[in-house]
Amino acid sequence: MNLSRIFSIVKKELLQLKRDKTTFAMVVMIPLVQLLLFGFAINTQIRDIPVAVVDQSNSALGRVLTQTVEASQTVKVVAKYPSVILAEKAMAQAKVRAVLVIPRDVAERLSRHQALGSATPSSSNYQLVRPIGQWLVDGSDTMITGAIKGLANMPLGELMKQPVNRQVTTFAVTPYYNPAQRSVVNIVPGLVGVILTMTMVMFTSAAIVRERERGNLEMLINTPISSFELMLAKIIPFIFIGALQVTIILSLGYLVFDVKVVGSLLQLALMTLLFISASLVLGLIISTIAKSQLQAMQLTVFVLLPSILLSGFMFPYEGMPEVAQYIAEGLPATHYIRAMRAIVLRDVEVSEMTYDALWLMGFTLLGLFIASLRFKKRLD
Repeated sequence: MNLSRIFSIVKKELLQLKRDKTTFAMVVMIPLVQLLLFGFAINTQIRDIPVAVVDQSNSALGRVLTQTVEASQTVKVVAKYPSVILAEKAMAQAKVRAVLVIPRDVAERLSRHQALGSATPSSSNYQLVRPIGQWLVDGSDTMITGAIKGLANMPLGELMKQPVNRQVTTFAVTPYYNPAQRSVVNIVPGLVGVILTMTMVMFTSAAIVRERERGNLEMLINTPISSFELMLAKIIPFIFIGALQVTIILSLGYLVFDVKVVGSLLQLALMTLLFISASLVLGLIISTIAKSQLQAMQLTVFVLLPSILLSGFMFPYEGMPEVAQYIAEGLPATHYIRAMRAIVLRDVEVSEMTYDALWLMGFTLLGLFIASLRFKKRLD
């Protein structure tokens, strides 16, 4: 064994790695990004959940009760509605994640809680006391529901003149869309977005690189096809593959886990088409940057990690810091998973999610334009 020969090869590999700027950047950026994502963006202690209030009492007590609940920092009141129907619609559209309903007789209910005082657990009086208010929660996310349930027996501080038995419920909690609180109900629609991101970006990220490595790029250069036409032709075949994957996932989700598609299949197909197109275009942009299929795979992983961790698939969007939320809004998976859960679980139409639909459409058009500009019909 000759150490000088080994050292020569090691030196050659290091020089090659140094020249390969994309791979070297991935060596540094992947652990850095993962550390930042897991250290700052991932937070299971949810705070500032956006909620709405329906104050049917329209009284000073109702306003004080709202301020007391918001002081817990678990929720943040972002809207007030005159009726429960309007608040339920806002919750279906994911504008809010829960609704606090304060009844007309809130003062009478509070008096009964105060009269109960320090009743002993053996007393049956507390069973007759109605909750002071009610939480209507988007039960499709079990973490959000768990955080709201933590407010069910919250103390009301200065509103109570004396402590109340802990067995008395302060707020009733009613989960919508997933009464049984099955986590799989939330996972299946989100998994569609993750799998499509993984496969669609992976398929097209090596599209141009593969042509170059196989020697087909010369033939493409000699054809009269424009760069934009080539980029468009590269993504069309994979649209059908993505549609097949969505069909398989939702079918198995229904047959195995009993997760039904509540919304319209046509609305679902429209939003899926927009997302598949956006993901394929993202892969094309990566393909114009990468110099080899290995680099294309590395860049795909670099995109996939934030898409899984920041899109709301694993952790609630509301639990992330604002900086992480801004980054998440730039990922196609965030908009699709949000829309997917709304259609599958809450029967929301695409017309009610115009922001997400227009964002995906704009991302696709802009991405096609960038990819076509970056692709030069010449050999470097």
